[in-house]
Amino acid sequence: MDVFITGTGWITPLGAGLDEVWDAILAGTPAPVRELPGPDGRKPHLAACIPPNLVDAVARNPRLRRSSNISLFAAEATLAALRDAGLDPASPGKCALVCAVSDGGVIYTRKFYDQVVRQGAGSPLLFPETVYNAPGSHIAALLGLGGITYTLVGDASAGMAAVGLGVELLESGEVDHCIIAGAEEADWILCEAYRRWRLSTDCGAVRIGSNRGALIADGAAAIVLSREGRYRLEAVSDGVPFFRQAEAAGSLATALGLLPGGDPPCRVISSANGTFVDHAERTAVEAASGEVPTIFPKVSLGDAFGASALMQIICAVQSLRREPAGSVLAPVIGLNQQAAAALISSRR
Repeated sequence: MDVFITGTGWITPLGAGLDEVWDAILAGTPAPVRELPGPDGRKPHLAACIPPNLVDAVARNPRLRRSSNISLFAAEATLAALRDAGLDPASPGKCALVCAVSDGGVIYTRKFYDQVVRQGAGSPLLFPETVYNAPGSHIAALLGLGGITYTLVGDASAGMAAVGLGVELLESGEVDHCIIAGAEEADWILCEAYRRWRLSTDCGAVRIGSNRGALIADGAAAIVLSREGRYRLEAVSDGVPFFRQAEAAGSLATALGLLPGGDPPCRVISSANGTFVDHAERTAVEAASGEVPTIFPKVSLGDAFGASALMQIICAVQSLRREPAGSVLAPVIGLNQQAAAALISSRR
């Protein structure tokens, strides 16, 4: 069955408009970074953060008034994707929801366990926002979805797994549309963890191929899958695991081999983020397709892990909106540790 991407929406440190953010990515404009203060005077970390005013409207919804940033971001991106698809958020019809997250609600989780340590108990107002499926539950309640709702947890490849599940749900005939949403929020403790794993940078910028680390970022993205439309999801591969960083290129090569053959893609929307991913992705893509013009969104947006693969898909759709010929490849190598890929084309 043919599956199409009929709506896209995102919220990023560079804004929320599809065209404004895409133009900034093409120009290589870096997102502004902000210092996240450390607890008890510890060293602050730099992260690319979403301006608070971008979620002012959704934050006024009574359902979301106590929500952590990740749920606000996810809701804003989802509402934008539904509007782009021509669906009424107040009545989206027979619609499933699949969310993808990597680290979840780290802000409230840190606050909750800080209270546990300092006071012996954490606030029950904070706890519901610490679970991984908090964004999905808020979106489902906001849209009045009473049916199929999933949350997938993993590295950046979780976004591709969510798309694959969405395709299966459409093929089952149980729903007419499927929303795929991914979101992450930046926090000091998240930056500290990735820094200790030598996977993030404190320089406030992404340098592709440098191995200096990823720039941690806020972000959310959502797409709507339907049975009719203009932008065809040609295929999305199953995730292929790897157990050492040296095996990442081989796993991505396997994932690329699961996609349909034919002419090489016209463009690649890269998942390179300033870590071992950069070399591994380049090696696998060049072996499969040769040298292809490549766009690096994370130079501008930083890495929002669970949302980033969906951002790559949105970038693919944006590129096809302006240059509809051929297909666009979105490869993904997660940091822990799986590779996947999607291929998107434009129906003339």
